[in-house]
Amino acid sequence: MRKIIVIAANAILLGLCSFTLTSCFNGSINKTSGADASAVYIPEAPDYNDSTMWITVDGDQQGTGADVFYVVSTWEEDWMTADSVICHYADVWNPQHRAHMAIEMNKAASYMAPGNRFYAPFYRHTTIDGFMMESEDSALNRARMAMDDVCTAFDHFLAQRDQTRPLIIAGFSQGGIAVVELLKHMSDKTYSQLAAAYVLGYKVTPDDTLQTTHIKAAQGADDTGVTICYNTVKDVKYINPVIAASCIGINPVNWRTDATPATLYDTITVTLEPEHHVLVVSGYSGSEYHPYKNFLNVGDIHSCEPWLYSECLQKNMALRAKAWRMRN
Repeated sequence: MRKIIVIAANAILLGLCSFTLTSCFNGSINKTSGADASAVYIPEAPDYNDSTMWITVDGDQQGTGADVFYVVSTWEEDWMTADSVICHYADVWNPQHRAHMAIEMNKAASYMAPGNRFYAPFYRHTTIDGFMMESEDSALNRARMAMDDVCTAFDHFLAQRDQTRPLIIAGFSQGGIAVVELLKHMSDKTYSQLAAAYVLGYKVTPDDTLQTTHIKAAQGADDTGVTICYNTVKDVKYINPVIAASCIGINPVNWRTDATPATLYDTITVTLEPEHHVLVVSGYSGSEYHPYKNFLNVGDIHSCEPWLYSECLQKNMALRAKAWRMRN
């Protein structure tokens, strides 16, 4: 059995690893409205002209691959500044916050960059606490600034890339939210350059599909301009609706949308449950990903999404990039 990638020795949650909370270096303090208003720290916005705001890898020596735009997941909890002001976002100017995100970004690059040009921006992602709010709408509202950062980074990337090359966008967890938002944000011209979009460990909702014509569910291994979406559970009873209540899904091992099982690494069986659009696995416990506050990795195996299927994703990105070139 081949080695399954694990990216942090302690724990991976929505990409979150254990760490000591630190103070941001830049930003501003806002006041929330209401009688119980309290100070909230807003980190300084990233400057995407600054090379420290990116991890880039040019693995396309032949010039025949794709441009991969990857969005990292969640790596910070709510934290306090030195002045005891709370912050609900990562600070891209804080070297330690960037170091946390870079763990995942570099691991993603290890299998997405070979044969491609890889671009991953740092952004003010919403903390894990934001996704544990009682209202999902409140969580998504808090994530708006993070999504604005990603769209700004994407526009900067588009302005500089060779538009004759196929485009791939991918993201894990909160990064998967960003992929869905980028599909809504991009122009029809940019969409025409899209080989595929990979929503790893997050959902596509019916409302998302009504907001854009750019979300087209993948039906096989080599269709282009499509969205690949999947979430992994041990049983459908463990579906986390905040993350995995998706209206589309595909099996990244056999690239089927029915319940035909697939074998991964000789011992793991992966089956798409078509009614709920989730992957049900057997022969794999995901025990290296510990439960987090009864929210993640509790019957679902959320933290495995970019790593368990990495070889399948690497081959598929190459296949879809080649298919896009043949069709264009």
